[in-house]
Amino acid sequence: MARFLSRPLAAAARPSLPLGVPVAGSMGPRRSASCLLFLLLLGTSGFFQSYAVEVDVKDASNATCLYAKWMMRFLIKYETNNNDYKNAALNLSSSVTHNGSICGSDTQAALLAVQFGEGHSWSINFTKTNETYQGDFITFTYNTNDTAVFPDAKRRGPITIVVKDTMRPVQLNNVFVCHNTDSFDAENVTQIFWNVTVQAFVENGTIGKKESRCRADTPTSAPTVPPTVANVTTASTTTLSPAPTTAPKPVENPDTGNYSLKSGNKTCLLATVGLQLNVSQDKPLLINVNPKTTSADGTCGNTTATLKLNDGNSTLISFTFVKNSSASIQKFYLKEVNVTLLNRLNGSVISNADNSNFSKWDAFLGSSYMCRKEQTLDINENLQLHTFNLWIQPFLVKANKFSTAEECFADSDLNFLIPIAVGMALGFLIILVFISYIIGRRKSRTGYQSV
Repeated sequence: MARFLSRPLAAAARPSLPLGVPVAGSMGPRRSASCLLFLLLLGTSGFFQSYAVEVDVKDASNATCLYAKWMMRFLIKYETNNNDYKNAALNLSSSVTHNGSICGSDTQAALLAVQFGEGHSWSINFTKTNETYQGDFITFTYNTNDTAVFPDAKRRGPITIVVKDTMRPVQLNNVFVCHNTDSFDAENVTQIFWNVTVQAFVENGTIGKKESRCRADTPTSAPTVPPTVANVTTASTTTLSPAPTTAPKPVENPDTGNYSLKSGNKTCLLATVGLQLNVSQDKPLLINVNPKTTSADGTCGNTTATLKLNDGNSTLISFTFVKNSSASIQKFYLKEVNVTLLNRLNGSVISNADNSNFSKWDAFLGSSYMCRKEQTLDINENLQLHTFNLWIQPFLVKANKFSTAEECFADSDLNFLIPIAVGMALGFLIILVFISYIIGRRKSRTGYQSV
């Protein structure tokens, strides 16, 4: 049986790759693999506890064939018995097993699998070519029977989601390392990873000394990117909050980004917007969302559409649009906004806010909504979202183009006021000319009478 060890680990420490890991004695269920798994307690400021997991999979000759060490946590949106939605955070617990992890071969995928808490599990399979290996699919199962995490869940039992891993191919015999946070967002679940070290298909039982780093660990100047396109999964909805305190005026407005979603081969959602967050917990903080580092994901449904934006795995923003249920008036509007701010170094949640009571950005179906002026969305008492140069169409997109726009009051008022101001100026000018004419006539008559 594999041994489980726990020891405190400083919050800022980055676990290094141990090259001489002692071997536990038992054999795993497939290919006679045996695993050694360490659980390292991560101490933080008390906000949450998470555990570092270290798995050393051995083959039949007791040589390492798959090694991994990483930290992860999950943000899950679930429906309650009151038919509203809540956000839950699920962290690795101290009771973790590794059943089902296998070495893999030239014809069989390697599998890294862990089970933890009350019926939760996570796994990733790796495939290889003659020169590289890479992650293929991540499978995550969470159990809403865990009342400590989901005390009022409407749906009970295990729920499984599968997401395609975006890990780049890694040269065989190299170790993949990523200290910064990375995340996957699908079906109401955000999976967050950091301090990752992994090598699949280890040869001769020796962990490689060369590292392949993730993009986040090797920053480069961001290229200009076209509108982001994402594939489609399923839809979601959530909760409420009041209005924040005032904050300092932004130094500069954010850049405008172009985003889109596809359903199959057809574009189903278009969005153009500049985004700025106003966080006022300890002290006011303004954060501009950078469209060059922001990816888009989301869902397009018959009655609901959700756009999810991820800025460098540190800022996650989702917008949920719904169709008006009235049969006589077919319109859409923004119903919900969710914002999550993450610490890029350790994946911890700095702030999570949600408001599902909006009724903004409404327009008739088949048209788009536009507002070039700054708008403010009050997410809760500590967070506001400012939008600039907004143009959105969440339903009935045709030919990959925006339909005719319905403009917001700020824009339409401006368009209305400009001709009024011009008319008033012209009227004032006419009055001045008329007055000058009258005065000139009187002076002329006075001159004639004196003669």
